[in-house]
Amino acid sequence: MFSLRRSSALAVLVATGLVVSACSSTDDGESAEGGEPVAGGTLTFATGDAEPTCLDPHVGGNMPQQIAGINVMESLFTMTQDGEIEPWLAESGEMSEDGMTWTFTLREGVEFTDGTPFNAEAVKVNVEHLQDPATESSTGYLALEHVDEVEVVDEHTAVMHMSEPDAALQESFAQTWLAMESPAALERSMEENCESPVGTGPFVIEEWNRQHSIVYSRNENYTSAPATATHEGPAYLETLEIRFMPDATSRYAALQAGEVDVIDSAQPDTISQAQQSDGPINALLGVRSGASTRLELNTGGNTFSDPLVREAFMHASDVNTGVDTLFFGTVERSTSLLASSTPHGTTHDNAFTYDQDLANELLDEAGWVTGDDGIRVKDGERLTVRIPVSTHQSIPAEQSLIEQIQAQAREVGFDVTIEPMDLASWYAAAGVWDFDAITAPYGKSSPDVMRIIFHSDGIDPAPSGYHANNINVSDPELDDLLTRANQTPDEEERADLYAQAQQMIIDGAYVMPLYDWQTRVLYNDNVQGLRLETNLSTPWFGDAWVTE
Repeated sequence: MFSLRRSSALAVLVATGLVVSACSSTDDGESAEGGEPVAGGTLTFATGDAEPTCLDPHVGGNMPQQIAGINVMESLFTMTQDGEIEPWLAESGEMSEDGMTWTFTLREGVEFTDGTPFNAEAVKVNVEHLQDPATESSTGYLALEHVDEVEVVDEHTAVMHMSEPDAALQESFAQTWLAMESPAALERSMEENCESPVGTGPFVIEEWNRQHSIVYSRNENYTSAPATATHEGPAYLETLEIRFMPDATSRYAALQAGEVDVIDSAQPDTISQAQQSDGPINALLGVRSGASTRLELNTGGNTFSDPLVREAFMHASDVNTGVDTLFFGTVERSTSLLASSTPHGTTHDNAFTYDQDLANELLDEAGWVTGDDGIRVKDGERLTVRIPVSTHQSIPAEQSLIEQIQAQAREVGFDVTIEPMDLASWYAAAGVWDFDAITAPYGKSSPDVMRIIFHSDGIDPAPSGYHANNINVSDPELDDLLTRANQTPDEEERADLYAQAQQMIIDGAYVMPLYDWQTRVLYNDNVQGLRLETNLSTPWFGDAWVTE
């Protein structure tokens, strides 16, 4: 049985924006402020995410691009902490009764930083850029797959004609991977646009020092703050620098020494210390919307083609205790396919109980016999599980959790191999199905993320070469549920369809949910006004300032 997890405003508020400060505590998704904002200065943010290979979020579309791009390129919409769509570059969006058109009314008086006007023609150009296979988009391409064409009605009205209804389209436009870029800049080569994409945001890319940092300057003419912003007009900061520091220990040491002002991908123990001490370091946590962090099992390989083996793997390890001990209370075990900040998720605690006796029974029933070294064997083949792990996407605590799963799964006869690798190598392995199980984060401002990652259409790769469906399951009944959930504007019907789809996936033992995919930020006391834009809980520096 499953239980429906309803997202109240308070629950999402706590999940997406808890701030704990040495001097004060707030619960509004922003840092605890002291005094009047101060204009000027430089803020240095050290990120543990991988350095993007391209700064244009239309190309590919991953979290490193989101982090590097959200303060430069803006979306049509954003979301509040209770999940409500709010204006950004668009004032409104309306779906027709038959679902075959979306009409967007755009904000007036906005210009890209190269002087190109933001208007309906710019929206048309951006959608076409995302849909062009030559752009090599993945995330944006999949989000717009039902848009047939964009009609420019007038300067500030764009109508999108659909090939089939898509009730989640407005939510899709609340993420940086579908952000608006200057049409003039998009006429440049991919190489030029990857180096310095042009948006409407509070900052402009000045210099990309590869393997070190990106330097941004303030957009003095900024006028298009999102509805979630705390002030209008240009940013307070004169300069923003994002440094790439993949090592968690070095990143935290740099924060302690005052060499950087903000870090992300903070280790749970350091977050716990910041929350419990009265020192100068503060914590800012947020849940990234979309799917939960999870292990997905590749049913196209030899190991997990058998549902009995998949179910045995679900019961072989004590994930609950692992999350409790390794994450120091900063996150809870999840048994939902969706993040707690995403509507219509359901929980399935009974499907993931720690029960090695049951796991052994299931493997016996499946015909796997324990060998001399404790690893099970069938028809001369060992029961092997290969898990590629991106050291950029998975923080050390997550890697330790996977190692614990590895050790406990061995106790029932699985031979689990963990393969640490950089992000590019991870994408390559995922793209050619070189895995038995994989952790593949996927963010989207909508429960429609389920259609992206579990519909059979996602088995085929997007133009970027990345396939979103990693369980390798093609089930017409599941596809139908996900398609209908995406098409209906009725929230009650949508919730019921998503609940049925989640139950099918859980019953198939295709996915092991672990915990919410989080943004984990630590910052020094000299930083004020910092908040997580609810567009995937990404650090937003348009409202931040630094004090001496």
